[in-house]
Amino acid sequence: MKSSSKKYLPLLCLSALTIIIVACSTKKNTAQTRWWHSFNAKYNTYFNGAQAYIDGSLEKENTNKDNFTEFIPLYTVGNKNSREIGKANFDRAVEKAQKAIAQHSIKHRPEWNKNRRKTEKDIEWLSRKEYNPFLWKAWMLMGRSQFHKGAFEEAATTFSYMSRLYKGQPAIYGKARAWLAKSYIEAGWLYDADDVIRNMKRDSLDWRAVKEWDYTYADYYIHTGELEKALPYLRKVIKHEMRRKQKAREWYLMGQLQAALGNREEAYKAFKRVIRSNPPYELEFNARIAASEVMAKGQAKQTIARLKRMAASDNNKEYLDQVYYAIGNIYLSEKDTMNAIYAYENGNKKATRNGVEKGVLLLHLGDLYWQKERFGDAHRCYNEALGLLDKDRKDYEQLSDRSKILDELVLYTDAVQLQDSLQYLAKCPEEERLAAIDRVIDALKKREKEERDKQAEQQSRNLQAENSGIGANNIGDRRLEPKSNQKQNSTWYFYNPMAIQQGKATFRQLWGKRENVDDWQRINKTVVGGQVGTSDLENLTDAQRDSIEQEMAKSDSSANTTDSVKNDPHKREYYLAQIPFTEEQLQNSNKILSDGLHHSGVIFKDRLDNLILAEKTLRRVSDHFPNYEQMDDVYYHLYLLYMRKNQPQTANGFIARLQRQYPKSEWTAILTDPYFKQNALFGEQIEDSLYAATYEAFKNNRFSEVEGNRKVSDSRFPKGANRDKFLFIGGLSKLNSGNVEGCINDMQTVVEKYPQSRLSEMAGMMINGVKAGKRIRSEKFNLDDVWNSRTNILNDSDSIKQVKFTADRDIDFKFLLVYNPDSLNENKLLFEMARFNFTNFLVRNFEIEIEDMDGLHRMQLSGFRNFDEAYLYARQLFNSKNVVSQINKDTRGIIISEKNLQLIGTALSFKDYDEFYEQNFAPLKITKRYLLSEPAELATPKAKENNVQKQAELDTNTEQDFYENEPNEEKTENGLIIPIEIEQEKKDTTQQKGFIIPLEKSVTANDSSSVSSENNFPIEEGEKAPDSTKTIIPTNEGKKPAEKADKAKLYIDPKRNNPPNSPSPSNDKKNVTPQNKPKKQPDDAPLIYFNDDTESKTEKKKTDDKAQPVLDFDVEDEYYDLDGF
Repeated sequence: MKSSSKKYLPLLCLSALTIIIVACSTKKNTAQTRWWHSFNAKYNTYFNGAQAYIDGSLEKENTNKDNFTEFIPLYTVGNKNSREIGKANFDRAVEKAQKAIAQHSIKHRPEWNKNRRKTEKDIEWLSRKEYNPFLWKAWMLMGRSQFHKGAFEEAATTFSYMSRLYKGQPAIYGKARAWLAKSYIEAGWLYDADDVIRNMKRDSLDWRAVKEWDYTYADYYIHTGELEKALPYLRKVIKHEMRRKQKAREWYLMGQLQAALGNREEAYKAFKRVIRSNPPYELEFNARIAASEVMAKGQAKQTIARLKRMAASDNNKEYLDQVYYAIGNIYLSEKDTMNAIYAYENGNKKATRNGVEKGVLLLHLGDLYWQKERFGDAHRCYNEALGLLDKDRKDYEQLSDRSKILDELVLYTDAVQLQDSLQYLAKCPEEERLAAIDRVIDALKKREKEERDKQAEQQSRNLQAENSGIGANNIGDRRLEPKSNQKQNSTWYFYNPMAIQQGKATFRQLWGKRENVDDWQRINKTVVGGQVGTSDLENLTDAQRDSIEQEMAKSDSSANTTDSVKNDPHKREYYLAQIPFTEEQLQNSNKILSDGLHHSGVIFKDRLDNLILAEKTLRRVSDHFPNYEQMDDVYYHLYLLYMRKNQPQTANGFIARLQRQYPKSEWTAILTDPYFKQNALFGEQIEDSLYAATYEAFKNNRFSEVEGNRKVSDSRFPKGANRDKFLFIGGLSKLNSGNVEGCINDMQTVVEKYPQSRLSEMAGMMINGVKAGKRIRSEKFNLDDVWNSRTNILNDSDSIKQVKFTADRDIDFKFLLVYNPDSLNENKLLFEMARFNFTNFLVRNFEIEIEDMDGLHRMQLSGFRNFDEAYLYARQLFNSKNVVSQINKDTRGIIISEKNLQLIGTALSFKDYDEFYEQNFAPLKITKRYLLSEPAELATPKAKENNVQKQAELDTNTEQDFYENEPNEEKTENGLIIPIEIEQEKKDTTQQKGFIIPLEKSVTANDSSSVSSENNFPIEEGEKAPDSTKTIIPTNEGKKPAEKADKAKLYIDPKRNNPPNSPSPSNDKKNVTPQNKPKKQPDDAPLIYFNDDTESKTEKKKTDDKAQPVLDFDVEDEYYDLDGF
């Protein structure tokens, strides 16, 4: 027996090995192969991916940081700052899922006994597109990993394909559609999510997909703001939830929804459930705060006392801003605004972190100050809140707008408040005045002490954190969990929106509002009369230099006296020096006060639309400061204000005041203009149309029309939006009549009154040029002036006589197009030039550069190794209709060497070069050979030779080998004439296009055939074979791009030297395995293609007439191991 068993042992091993090998193939679809690939996918690649997914989910769960000042998201990935958490693990899970799908996908239909009748279940089975019963979990793993790492578009793509792949399996299909809707919701594509949800409501939902749809409906209704509809689904979600921390978050969200709907008792119960679930401390703390707020009605004192006890706890030192924010909210619910402000201010002072919680507190505090019209305090709060809040908040735009307005307003309101206080102190008795000053000094000292204590405490925290190795944020936590701050701060500064906002806020505090322009430190870049710099001191007299040095010494001395009594804010003398006791000091104070009232009143009226406060402010100026220098402007705004208040009688009274007191004011002219009402309603449109007509007249040299329209602008639109443009064009048109002084005056007006206009810089340059001694000419632009210009004047000096052009043709050349930029579309010309180079010169790289040259633009093309290449390029360029259509008759083309180009504009001019070109380059014969089809970097350097020797060699060639200027060609006024080739007859469209390049090595006669092995492309029937001494480089013109070969079907003969994609020569008769044509992918083919639908050539097996039972290993109803995550 033993001998017989040993005899069959090798046979049994071989059979087992054969079975395993056969089972490994995905091209067979049997019960054994399905079981084998399901088993292998589950316990190999999928297992590793699932573990990575679980690790990533736990990492995200433990380090997620919610913003409890608004609705927390149902999924932690909804927090933008938490999306990067666990990304490495999720990427690994995606990789493993893709590998499992690629290796174990079975798409080949199983063999079927034709004698067996198909049931409904059999038809569904045979119509499937995936036969591995386990692989749906790999697809689900990949999509969920993409979802939880924040790649919602990728997740949507995965679930969309998955729903098509498993459309016949309701349970899997329902889960895939649910996750597809979730991906759309989190990506913000609510319309697409609504479409998926609406379509699923029409279909029957499999009971195994109900859980996923409960999550989907809850998330959808929360995002759409339909909180009533979200509540029942959120209750189901809480029942489904398996994770303790996530369930606590969902209870907190339930409390937030109930509180928003006004269900205080239900909200309180929900928050209590959070506390009883033993969550992380931060979540428990916020639940206690929220529970106190919802139950504060009727028992505000007890709730506030409870919150104050929480503030006294050491465990809550980090959360004092939230505690005092809750206290302030309770005071507000009791309509106690002053105590609410006091609580908010305490929270701001005692806050130890600069997070979103503090930002929300400052936002609400700023809103209270805004309502109280305490704009200085509101500005302080809004500016700090801007750097702490996310731009995606709904109220962020309003916050930003208010901050911008207050940046402008507070300068005036603070000045008014200060001068009112100083004038009040000047009228007070001595004792009361000194007592007020002492209170200010005490408050200053107290504030400085608090800042020192806060700074010392922060240093102590930092030192303790460094010594213990534990971050300060974990001090007092009863559960030392992984810190979210470390994960969040790992991103680069410029990718952290919170850090960006904080940096912007700090910048605004230091520098104020600055426009995003170059050299922003300079106040005015077009200053006509600049300040005296160090270089200008040399041009001054000794007395002037001594005076300047004395003033600078005085300012330095004043700056060094900051420790004196009058400059110390801790001394009474510092404040007494600012109080206006004398008449002169009082006048200066009134001037500041009236100016602040005037400008703040205009902002109240125009920017804040607060007509009551604007009336109060402006009437104070008109009633109390009758000698104010800008009183006409005050009357004008008061007229507009009362017209808006529908009080025309009062408004007309201010027109009468203007006519009586300021008859020559521009506001008097505007208000008494018979077209005033029409201008007020349609003035903007009328002025735009007038400027468009004026500009068109200016371009067409109709200067009288320009002058007439300018007068209309002066009378009807002196404050129009296009006023600077009218002044600028009107000034330029005055040059036509020789009025240079009038032109300069208009430019000066543009610089002074419109410094922010883009025309201001140009006007300032013109003024500075005139002051530097340059002349403004009124003549029309003439190209010949530039063509003949040179910097150095030719004379008899030896240095000028030695400057000459070089006639060397074998040095680097350039091709130039010189044109007036206003005469053509420069961007379109640049595009056509680049396209011409790319499509015609595959192996050359010509660089294009545009330079400004005394009002002209010079487009330079470099990369030509000699004159012949530049000449051939110019001929082909001017033969291109697309390029020629973009230039006009005044555009001039030039072929010039780099050495000669350096002389243009200095000692020699373009006109001089034209004459030199006619004598030295025009008579040359140019070869037609392969100059521009050679790569410049691979070209063999040629020996230096003179033009006479080279021309003699060219003379030995035939006429077909070179170009030559015809004797009857004449030079036109437009510039250089470049001969253009006569268009050749069109060749057959089937002919292969390419460049002909001679070969050094000859080819034997045996190699000539219908298919060239050297050139690697077929020769069509009816064509002549190319010369065997030349290689043809095919171009892509007229051919479709080749399709990529299927890697799974690519056959390579190891004995063959030719590339696999090249046709074999006729004398090569090796047998090649025929290749099947690749199948066309169906419309619902997978977006991730793994080459798993290729068929291998197998022998057909005979099937038994007996019906084979179909072994169904479908595990779609099996418990899904990732449901808890």
